[in-house]
Amino acid sequence: MNPETLDQLTIALSPASQGLLAAAIIIMIFAIALGLRPEHFSFLRTDPKLFWGGLAAQLIALPAMTLALVAILSPHPSIALGMIVVAACPGGNVSNFMTWSARGDPAYSVSLTAGSSVVAAIWTPAAILFWSELYAPTAALLDAINFDRVSFIIQTTFMLAAPLALGMVCAKYFPAAAEKFRKPLALFGGAMLAVVIISGAWRLTAELLPAWALILVPVVLHNGAAFALGAASGRLLGASAPRRRTLAFEVGIQNAGLAIVLLLAQLKGLSGAAAIAAVWGVWHFFSGGVMILLYRTLDARKTDRKRS
Repeated sequence: MNPETLDQLTIALSPASQGLLAAAIIIMIFAIALGLRPEHFSFLRTDPKLFWGGLAAQLIALPAMTLALVAILSPHPSIALGMIVVAACPGGNVSNFMTWSARGDPAYSVSLTAGSSVVAAIWTPAAILFWSELYAPTAALLDAINFDRVSFIIQTTFMLAAPLALGMVCAKYFPAAAEKFRKPLALFGGAMLAVVIISGAWRLTAELLPAWALILVPVVLHNGAAFALGAASGRLLGASAPRRRTLAFEVGIQNAGLAIVLLLAQLKGLSGAAAIAAVWGVWHFFSGGVMILLYRTLDARKTDRKRS
């Protein structure tokens, strides 16, 4: 496929589908908030440097590194936009499971996920615009699609902040009900999201398949650089080995589902950008699994040396 053609393709959604997308992410954010507890922010009190340093690695260093990577690779604008949007999104709960599997620090992982989820309600919309405007091709692409920046900030902030605040209130005053409905709501929201995205993308399958190399190569390089950045940030912060592993997963695993929603519902459904987010969402399961295997292998070798 001609790369310019990829920039011009859009995943057109009906008003009903756009409404379902918004509802899906609201339900998912609400479900995340239902699971937030004061103890999840314990690192803010016991080790604030590690807490804020970890958030800075995810929310500031990752987008900055992404901008540098985009400048080096010079991908086409829709590809670059997808990379920037993914990097500006908070981490996902998948990182908690992968941290545990890799013998990292699960408590630290949960603390960072909770912190990034709260901050992202205000941070993510502004960060997407800020980093996109710093790269001329993506800024020009947003101008070309007549993107309303002010409306995006207002709508996205409300869409993220309102269910987060409501969910935290419910978790505080109705903890039993919050725990009961948290997982079913998360599954329901995820199912809604999957149905709308798959149905919208299905119509462009024939056009997107020839562009697999244009999409997969940036995702692999971007995700690998994100894992490396997380691990390096842990060393810079003087974190223990388990917490360095935690940071590798917190920075390397992003909420690709949120990125897809924002790209389809708020950013005109640019197919190159949405494809980057979708492929990232699949790829990080594979790359995360490789990281887990690597860490577990290193642990096994250390154990064998001690025994010998």
